[in-house]
Order: sequence, then C-alpha cells, then structure tokens
Amino acid sequence: MEQQKLATRDGYGKALLELGKINPNVVALDADLSDSTRSEYFAKQFPERFFSMGIAEQNLIGAAAGLAFSGKIPYASTFAIFSERAYEFVRNVVSRNKLNVKIAGSHAGIATGEDGKSAQAIEDIAIYRALPNMIVLQPCDFVEAEKMVFALAGYKGPSYMRMHRNPLPVIHSNDYNFEIGKGEIMKQGKDAVIFATGTMAHESLKAAEILESEDIKVYVVNMHTIKPIDADLIIDLAKKTGCVVTAEDHNIVGGLGGAVAEVLGENYPCIMKRIGLKDTYAESGKPDELYKKYGMDSESIAEEVMKFVNKKR
Repeated sequence: MEQQKLATRDGYGKALLELGKINPNVVALDADLSDSTRSEYFAKQFPERFFSMGIAEQNLIGAAAGLAFSGKIPYASTFAIFSERAYEFVRNVVSRNKLNVKIAGSHAGIATGEDGKSAQAIEDIAIYRALPNMIVLQPCDFVEAEKMVFALAGYKGPSYMRMHRNPLPVIHSNDYNFEIGKGEIMKQGKDAVIFATGTMAHESLKAAEILESEDIKVYVVNMHTIKPIDADLIIDLAKKTGCVVTAEDHNIVGGLGGAVAEVLGENYPCIMKRIGLKDTYAESGKPDELYKKYGMDSESIAEEVMKFVNKKR
C-alpha cells in the first residue's frame, strides 16, 4: 500500500487546533498567510484567540511578545522567509527576554519550488540558531509536526519551528515518542551515518536503500532538533562509523551541517561531508528537479556517501 503523504504545515495547523481545545492560554497569530500556514484551522474555531496582523511581521512578533508577557502561549506563524523581516524584534524582544513565543516558519528551503529564490528560505536555521535562548526544530513528517506543537506548549522559552510546503510520506505512527533535543535513529548501519533534517530525512532513507545494493550500510538519523543539538548521539555514531554526512534543505553554512561540524570539531574530528545548498541561491523549478540539480536528491546523497566510505576503506 502506498504511503500516505501530508505536509508538515498541515500537521502544525491540526495540532494547533487540538491544542487550543485543551489549553485556553494558547493563542495564534499570523501575518496574512493563515490559509498557507494552516493556522486558519485555529482561527475558525477560536476567532477570539486568533490575531491577524496583516503583512506586518514586526507587529506579529511584537504582539506575540506582549501576549507572552501576559501569560499566554503565542504561536506566531508566517512563511520562513518573511519571519526574517522581524529578526530584530525576535532578537531584542523575544530572545533577549527569553519569552515564551513559538515562531513557526512555513514554506522553507528550495522545496518551496516554483516560487523561486526570493521565497526560498535557505538561511533561517543559521539565523535562529545563532540566537541565545532560542531552540530550533524541524519535523520530517505530519505526525512529528503534531508532536512538536504539543511539546513546545510544555517548553517554556522561545522557539523556531521550520516547516515545508509540500506533502511528504508519513513515516511515524501516532504513538511516536518525540523528545526535544534527542535525535531519532531511523535506520541502523555500520559504514557511515547520515544526519538529516526535514525533507532530507526522506531522501536519506532512499539513499540508504541505494547504498545497500552496493553492500554499504548506513545509519540514518532524523535530527528534528538542530538546537539544542544531540551531541552525545553525534559523537557516538561518529566513533562507530568514522564517516559522517549531513543532509539539509538549507545553506550548508550555519545549518545542520555547521552544528554537527562544531560538535565533531571539539570532540571527535573525523571525515565529514555536508550536503545542502553550497552557499548559493537556487532558482524556480519543481522541488524534485531542484534537489537533483543541487545534489540533494537520494541518488546524489548515495553517491557522496559511497565516495566517503570507499575513501575510508
């Protein structure tokens, strides 16, 4: 039977609605994109707890900060690229004061596709990861997005949750135990490890199947939390394999690859390859075509891993 495909933004919207039913302190804000971020699900049932801020992202974050000061739990959503317009507010108001604001950025990465480079956020992980007090999360499927929304409600402090536009195969069952800061081993291996996040978890699982046909067995780890990074797991699997690859729909500068490299550089230096946008902007096109062009599809990942494993051998 074919795997069900649902977008992580849909998981966000559904979970936000369900969370609103059980927690009256949860409020939602959006910047004129509630139909796209799916916060409209919440807005329709709880109009008195939903705030449409218009195309004014600084107001979005400023109002969310005020609501957090008032004891509410605000989820503020917009496109990932537009959230960057409010970065100064996020930095000086939310992050600096460690406010309980949950920022959600949808339509991230080049998977946004035909909207082109102006709409493809490829630097947002790096930007938010650099902020003290901020945690950075990215679900790889619908179920994980749901679990993430609920987990954030129980976490006191600022966060950035990164989501994608397009439907992805649903990997997790409803009893999946999500935990902030703990990477998930999706596939066991021995020759190398691929730390992947978001859409790239799916590409990496497909790459692992290709590699098996070449008698190469790799770990695939879903790094849903980029900050705080699961350093213990990174070091452990680096020691076991001696060959580390990262995969992300983001610039390789400052994203997951940078986070993993920082851990290894200080604790267990080993050969490493970062897969993602190689410090360049992409272009307009279908997501699968863009992934192939920029070396981010499963075949390209498998090819890079093969080179590394053969070099190690």
